This record gives sequence, structure tokens and C-alpha cells, in this order.
Amino acid sequence: MDASSSALFIAVFLACAVEAVEATTIVLAAGTTRDWRSASTGVAAALGVLAVIVAVLGPAVSEIPLRGLRVVVGALLLIFGLQWIRKAILRASGNKALHDEDRLYAEHVAEASGQQVRRVGVVPDWYGFTLSFKGVLLEGLEVVFIVLTFGSNARNVGLASIAALCAIVIVAAVGFAVKAPLARVPENTMKFIVGVMLTSFGMFWGAEGAGAGWPGSDAALLAIIPAVALFAIGLVALLRRSSAPPALARDTQRVAGQGVH
Repeated sequence: MDASSSALFIAVFLACAVEAVEATTIVLAAGTTRDWRSASTGVAAALGVLAVIVAVLGPAVSEIPLRGLRVVVGALLLIFGLQWIRKAILRASGNKALHDEDRLYAEHVAEASGQQVRRVGVVPDWYGFTLSFKGVLLEGLEVVFIVLTFGSNARNVGLASIAALCAIVIVAAVGFAVKAPLARVPENTMKFIVGVMLTSFGMFWGAEGAGAGWPGSDAALLAIIPAVALFAIGLVALLRRSSAPPALARDTQRVAGQGVH
């Protein structure tokens, strides 16, 4: 596997793993507090809808001219990547609360526990079905977007699909094995890496789609990705440093005030 394929696999795997963690948390909350049969039916229904969407969109995306596709997708990846990396930088620098799967799981459980049981057709608990369906469908749509955009641009949808499948299977297996939210997964670290990868690929493909040429072609990613990562890490350090002086100044003023009195 060459450098470009390896970067593609890692980027898709990590991005899909983040989405899988959130979907698994919702399904676990629905199954644990409501009804596992209804939750499982919701998951199956969502996967069926996603399969139809992939069948419809897959061929359509592959028919778009490569240069135009890379311009559009490059811009979209930059938008999503910069959003992810912005949140990760703010969390890593202490300017935003860390994403807490335990808290989200507890919120889903509390919300699900307070709903009445209502049977609809063959579904014993409609709320549990709906909760799982919406969670898997929404997160699944993001997975589909990641696979189709990355895979189509790299002309390797197969590898992107394998990476996504590996991420989903591993996360789901771990989640259902421990029957608890995946709170120990370093999600902010994963989002930081994914943000770097999305931003890097967005820059790379967007520039290529606009007609620019990168030195070394795909090998340029080996320089772009570390450069973006170092820039993001530098921003974390800068934000940490800029948020420290006010606290230090307040402490200094308090000590000085105590000395005067």
C-alpha cells in the first residue's frame, strides 16, 4: 500500500470511527433502557435506507468529471475539516469542554427512560426504534459522505469502504461487548487527527481540481499533513499561553492587595 492509499485508509477509518462511537452510544442507550428488539429493528431499518442512498448516489458521484469533483469535494472537506480541527484545538487548549460520551449516554438514557412504551405494528417500542433509527441514519449519512467523497476522489471507493467497515465493526463490537459508552476512546485526539486529515486532503484535492500541480504528486501529502498538524499544535500552544496571563494577573493582583492590607 503506497503513501496515498495509507493516508486514505487512516483518514476514512478515524473519521468513520468517530461517527460509529456516537451511533453506538445512542443504540446502547435505546437498547438498555427500552427494548433491544426495537433498537435492533431501528438499526436494520436505518442500514436499509443507507444502502438505498449508496446505490443511488454511488454511480452518480462516479460520473462527475474528476477535476470538477475534486474542486467541490476539496472545498467541502476544507469546511468540515476546519470545523473539526477548530473544535479539537479549542478543547485541547482548554477553551472548550471535552466531548463526554458518559454524559451523552446518561442524557440519552434519562430521555429514553421517561418516554411511554407504544407499540406500532411489529415494533414493540416505537420510541426505542425511532431513537436507534435516527442515530444510525444521521451518523451513517456522514459515513456515506466520507466514503464516497474520499473514495471517488482517490478513485478507490473499495479501500475507503473497507476502512469504514473496519471502523464500524471494531467500534460496535467493543461497545456491545462492554455494554457501555466508549468513554475511554480518546475522541478529541481522533477528531484532531481527522480534522488534520480532512483539511490536508481538502487542500490537496481542491488545488489539483483548480489545475495546480503538487511537487511529487500524491507524495506531497507526506508534507502537507505534518505541516497542517504542526500548525494546529502551534495554535493549541498559543491559545494555552494566551489564556494563562489573565489568571496569573488576577493572582498577582490578589496577592498585591493582600500585601497592602
